[in-house]
Amino acid sequence: MSTKLSTDRLIPAAEIKRRGISSLDELLDDGPVYVIKNGRPRYVVLSEESYRELLEGYEASERESIRESLRAARSGDLKRSSVEDTIKELGLEG
Repeated sequence: MSTKLSTDRLIPAAEIKRRGISSLDELLDDGPVYVIKNGRPRYVVLSEESYRELLEGYEASERESIRESLRAARSGDLKRSSVEDTIKELGLEG
């Protein structure tokens, strides 16, 4: 997936090295900041709040995927091997 980066969301790694982590403070108020190293986006810095929202979204998506798999297994739409593979992938063996 290719996403065009807004230049106001970019900061060179050298700028962080020169000014310290505080160089990100204002930029983070408006969302993720892309750190440029050797002319290319290398890192993405998120605020704590944005990071938590990202994790919550991921966890919600993971839970929904599990629910869908369980519904399919209960309705007989999945082969037994598919259910077992899903359980292994999710680390739910026990």
